[in-house]
Amino acid sequence: MRRFLSAMISIFCVFILASCGKEPSSASKSEVIKIGGIFSASGGAAPLGKPEMGTVKMLVKELNENGGVNGKKIELIAYDDKSDQNEAVLSTKKLIEQEKVTAIIGGTISGNSLAMIPQVEKAGIPYISLAASKQIVQPDDHSPRNWTFKTAQGDDIVISKLLGYLKENGLQKVAWLNVANAYGTSGHEEFKRFAPDYGIKAVIEEEFEATVDDAKAMLTRVKKANPQAIIVWGTAQESAVITKNIHQLGINVPVIESHGIGTKSFIDLAGEAAEGVIFPVGRILVAEQLPDSDPQKETLLKYKKDFEKAYNYEPTTFGGHAWDAFHLLINAIKEAGTDKEKIKEKLENTKNFVGISGIFNMDKNDHTGLTADSLVMVKIKDGKFVLAE
Repeated sequence: MRRFLSAMISIFCVFILASCGKEPSSASKSEVIKIGGIFSASGGAAPLGKPEMGTVKMLVKELNENGGVNGKKIELIAYDDKSDQNEAVLSTKKLIEQEKVTAIIGGTISGNSLAMIPQVEKAGIPYISLAASKQIVQPDDHSPRNWTFKTAQGDDIVISKLLGYLKENGLQKVAWLNVANAYGTSGHEEFKRFAPDYGIKAVIEEEFEATVDDAKAMLTRVKKANPQAIIVWGTAQESAVITKNIHQLGINVPVIESHGIGTKSFIDLAGEAAEGVIFPVGRILVAEQLPDSDPQKETLLKYKKDFEKAYNYEPTTFGGHAWDAFHLLINAIKEAGTDKEKIKEKLENTKNFVGISGIFNMDKNDHTGLTADSLVMVKIKDGKFVLAE
């Protein structure tokens, strides 16, 4: 009997020791939910990417301080792609293969977002882009976009808003100028597609590089074409150069630009030449000017207050795209957990989500979920953004 008891005690001790040496259970190993972020926080697109990265970091901190998601903290693994397409691709690879993130937010500019897509589609990982090109979710070549979403208004609906403004104001003959990258060429394609429907004609069409530092030669040709208005389709840094050159050459016609200039940085860069520029954009830039009945106003003002408190400068439409992406993703994770397929399904079933960029209604065929109603026409007056409508 003693031998039996001794043997049983020995077996029990071995069992206890073995248990102590075991790997933690899957539950204890999953104390965090990893989310990847890729933003152009430096380089040419920094006026866009810096507030995006700042917004997501702010939201992660706030969420974790309030208990996280379903009892788990969010671990944000964020990379700065330096506004470089190759860096964006390498960062995507790291997030998927090494960090094994649950989802990815980012791709500040259209070219970087488009370059990232093949990897996320192959890996089957939810990806929410912050860039504008319609090609991100509705490519002309019909390549797969099962896992790709975006929160910036597509250039198709932005162009429609812009053309509607031109028509209402009798500006039928225009000069079209776009930056020579994915964002610019996508906008140009949408302009050519929709302009005839609005009775708008381009009397001259030109491209400029994202690194442009002087476009006077191009603008001299534009001046000779005698347009009633000039459309500049680019983002803050390069568009500011074009806008300054228009002013310097004394071309006295309305200047209409894209939502890519929706940041105070554009005004700082363009200086007095920014005065009078009009562009379609989301409501964050004019949040205080909205009527109290606007369903977005409360959300916009809270984001604005939180961002200014965290960073001591005004938020932008681009930071707003990141706010939307983060909240859409977290809402999906709250219901779906970390199951990637279920997260995708929840995103596709987003209904009436009041965000910064608009009110989102997604489905399997619409991975953006915004309409032209998400945009207002804004004018730069006395160095500030004001409603043009």
